[in-house]
Amino acid sequence: MGHKFDPRLLLDLPLMANLATSEVDGPRNSPVWYMWEDDALWMLGSNQGSAVRRLREDPRCAVEIVRYDNEAGILMHLGFRGRATVEPNSPARFRRLLARYLGPDEAGWNPWFIENIARIESAAGRFVRLVPETTFTNNVSYFRTGPDLALEADA
Repeated sequence: MGHKFDPRLLLDLPLMANLATSEVDGPRNSPVWYMWEDDALWMLGSNQGSAVRRLREDPRCAVEIVRYDNEAGILMHLGFRGRATVEPNSPARFRRLLARYLGPDEAGWNPWFIENIARIESAAGRFVRLVPETTFTNNVSYFRTGPDLALEADA
């Protein structure tokens, strides 16, 4: 009942994505930062991370990105399905991804976060790369106002 939209409307925003993977005991979900580059979705991962381990065992995955603003009446959903690959760390790509969420000025980034969590130069860092096999968009932003807002958001 919703309306399709250009995926770039969400891919260009620093939103959270949810990466769904499979485990013997059932599905798992990981919230991730992402960026769209070279016709692929790039998400941060780690050699020690459970999502990377699961994707090495079974590369099938789904990614969901949602823009939701209750007051403005915006509800847009983007879904990807496919087989992900685990790629080595690329410090330059890592910096571009961090700049989406932390701002373009590295001098303003929290040094503790960069040294202890992000560790840009770490060999343990990995990227999860997904070239979507299927893409789904659904704009149901009319839940407060009727169909006009959904159609305006598509433009």
